[in-house]
Amino acid sequence: MRKATLAFAVSFRRLLVRWTHSSFSTVKSVPERPGDLTLKDFIKGSLAATKDASGSRFTNSDGISYLPRHLMDGRGRKVFFKVYGCQMNVNDTEIAWSILKDHGYERTTQEADADVVLLVTCSIREGAEQKIRSCLVHLQALKERKRANRQPFTVGVLGCMAERLKHHLIEEEKMVDVVCGPDAYRDLPRLLVLGESTEVAVNVLLSLEETYADVTPVRLNPNSISAFVTVMRGCDNMCSYCIVPFTRGRERSRPAMSIVEEVQRLVNDGVKEVTLLGQNVNSYCDTSKPRSKEETQMSHGFSAFYKPKRGGIRFAELLERVARVDAELRVRFTSPHPKDFPDEVLDVIRSYPNICKSLHIPAQSGSTGVLERMRRGYSREAYLDLISHVRTLLPGVALSSDFICGFCGETEEEFQDTVSLIQSVRYNTAFLFPFSMRQKTRAYHRMQDDVPEVVKKARLEKMVAVFRQGALELHQELIGSLQLVLVEGVSKRSIDCLAGRSDGNTRVVFPQMVVPVDGTSICQTMKPGDYVAIKVTDASSQVLKGLPLHITSLSKFHREDKESILLE
Repeated sequence: MRKATLAFAVSFRRLLVRWTHSSFSTVKSVPERPGDLTLKDFIKGSLAATKDASGSRFTNSDGISYLPRHLMDGRGRKVFFKVYGCQMNVNDTEIAWSILKDHGYERTTQEADADVVLLVTCSIREGAEQKIRSCLVHLQALKERKRANRQPFTVGVLGCMAERLKHHLIEEEKMVDVVCGPDAYRDLPRLLVLGESTEVAVNVLLSLEETYADVTPVRLNPNSISAFVTVMRGCDNMCSYCIVPFTRGRERSRPAMSIVEEVQRLVNDGVKEVTLLGQNVNSYCDTSKPRSKEETQMSHGFSAFYKPKRGGIRFAELLERVARVDAELRVRFTSPHPKDFPDEVLDVIRSYPNICKSLHIPAQSGSTGVLERMRRGYSREAYLDLISHVRTLLPGVALSSDFICGFCGETEEEFQDTVSLIQSVRYNTAFLFPFSMRQKTRAYHRMQDDVPEVVKKARLEKMVAVFRQGALELHQELIGSLQLVLVEGVSKRSIDCLAGRSDGNTRVVFPQMVVPVDGTSICQTMKPGDYVAIKVTDASSQVLKGLPLHITSLSKFHREDKESILLE
């Protein structure tokens, strides 16, 4: 009887190991002595949550780590990050680097010196994936040269492409050693240990709660005067063309307190501008501390394909808390959805001078028919009403948008609706793309990608031309105006000029020179992190040129601007 019981226990343990490899981390080899296993090791993140002294809820887990910590030590191995795609991927890289640094890895900025190369990937369009595939071919050759010299070399794919393609990257491409999805970065140290062998380690599990709230990102460029802060992850909108809900999972928001604390740390480190990030950033809803029972308010004329959230700290309150951290800190946010611009959010933006009057309001199309097929939850008329309302509440606001041409079934008439919307709104910045079909999406399963590529290309060129004309007109209207510019550094095109961004997020170039410090008799050379009053002298569709007048402060500039308006 005892022998039978022992045999059953051994068989059950083997089954657990086999099951965790296939479900949690599809690995084909493990170290000889993985350590003792407990039930907690097989539960994602142990699903354990702890509370800090203030009661905020944080995920507290080292991932699915059945290896002792000393086996996951990086031993000084050098990691090279190659980042593709959106700002979220930049911040994800800083999170991954924080985790690896804590486990004894070092970072290199030279690919040839690396022991580990990690590609932080984007999967939103076919073009982005093709760039990554080309990079993998290059890395395969580098791997073969290094391993021929008995130098260990590991290639990992992180982020959205890892989540979307999963086993395809391993079984067909045969170029990667580690595949890690955007919710599994805590598991990277273990995956890299397994990836050192000739086999492959995978963890692409999506989480319902992972926000990395307790991980302090280590900035890739610590000298930069700007930083990204992720406030929420995932998306519930389920637009018919978009892969994001399938690669990033459902929406979940970080506790507001952890966000404010991170922003305060960045300010203490000399950061002068933060951008709050999320796949649907303004749908932020922190339910770790209950507030009201009211439903989330949406912009007038907009709807969602999911049940409205109740309770919690909403985006307007978060935005206000961040703005209050430091009056000299510029605050931006991206990427929002038009439905989540109720008056509460707009009123906060209007009330705080350090919240930039630069809003990204993605339209995607100007045709109501196309918007319906895209499942965007609004019509052309509702979008235009929102734009008009925003410009009434925030005079002089700079607008940016996203547009897709050639979506399934888009007729020439529907495309002209998009052209006319771009012409009528006039955007300072726009991100324009031809439609790229993504697997798993509603469009992939229910529609036909029936617009020829040559037509998509022609429509894209038309959109670009119309946008640039509108942006040129907007920027030329700024000639002679005074703009507050945050100096970022030397211009890429001329070492005799500095460059920075206006409140409207437009790039501004101006000559390096000694200027007075506002309110004093002191003159000094401008440097990164300075706020400078610039008189605009010339403009293109992308760049403003100007003459620096004096170094000032954000609060003083806006106070004087208000006073001049009152005098007028």
